[in-house]
Amino acid sequence: MSLQAYKTAATRTENPRETEYRLFGQVTRALMHASTVDPADVATRIDALDWNRRLWSALATDCANPDNAMDKALRAQIISISLFVSRHSSVIMRGEDDFEALIDINKMVMQGLSGQGAA
Repeated sequence: MSLQAYKTAATRTENPRETEYRLFGQVTRALMHASTVDPADVATRIDALDWNRRLWSALATDCANPDNAMDKALRAQIISISLFVSRHSSVIMRGEDDFEALIDINKMVMQGLSGQGAA
């Protein structure tokens, strides 16, 4: 079975929560890798930060939709996190902080999506 066929089959059997978990996993791995590269490797760092920022921006856009059925307080929290992610990504690119906060946030979301929550 080819890799593409496997990916297609996997996506067909995943529920939305599993898809979100998988996406957060991929983005978080990219952030973790970017955190280990030489700061001069700007492309790797920007790619990971941009991917993470786009993920959070998409979530915020979805949460801003009045037809979204999620609790308003949770939607507001997600939008707030998205704004933090955007600001903190810029801070990282200026070399004023590291990736740890963004990685931690994504890992917490993944715990929630997996049903484990914070122990």
